Amino acid sequence: MLYLVPTPIGNLEDMTFRAIRVLKESDVILAEDTRTSAPLLKHFGIDKKVFAHHQHNEHKAVTEIIKFLGEGKQVALISDAGTPAISDPGFLLVREAIKAGYEVQCLPGATAFVPALVNSGLPNDRFCFEGFLPVKKGRQTRMKLLAEEKRTMIFYESPHRVLKTLEEFITYFGEDRQASISRELSKLFEENVRGTLVELKQHFESNTLKGEFVFCVAGLE
Repeated sequence: MLYLVPTPIGNLEDMTFRAIRVLKESDVILAEDTRTSAPLLKHFGIDKKVFAHHQHNEHKAVTEIIKFLGEGKQVALISDAGTPAISDPGFLLVREAIKAGYEVQCLPGATAFVPALVNSGLPNDRFCFEGFLPVKKGRQTRMKLLAEEKRTMIFYESPHRVLKTLEEFITYFGEDRQASISRELSKLFEENVRGTLVELKQHFESNTLKGEFVFCVAGLE
């Protein structure tokens, strides 16, 4: 069995009882960054073999992991924060495990875009999750396509690109487009800012640009 186990995006109290049990029962734990996962596992008293599984080694590691499953071992995959395979490694492993005939289960749990969407005040009956936009190649093409999107759009962004991305959104979506930006969700300094794209840009030009950012942008009316 391959388990995908969500981990807290900030607040350790968001770890579920089931997630802790599955990790304790697993023979092998795969972590995006073993240095990041070590404090989490220690906090919950989980003492298991932990192997690095990230975007730079996942293609090579898949064969070995499938071998573990073939030996009857229970394997659990965790990311640095949130649900594996959501803008994190995991898809390739899941696809290959299914192809090889092994059962895969993803536990419900923390992921950043759901609370960001729900508290944005924007329509959430239909939405599209875009994750991280291409940094260079294909970025403008994607923006042009999304300019016609009518559903609420969700993006992840790193702190050093927040202002640049807001400028691009203003260019392609219009300065009056409603949006919401959430950062440091579930953490001590959680912040949710709502308004037009111009208002959001003005806010972050003079405020903190630290943490993990989630953009929710209204669709074209």
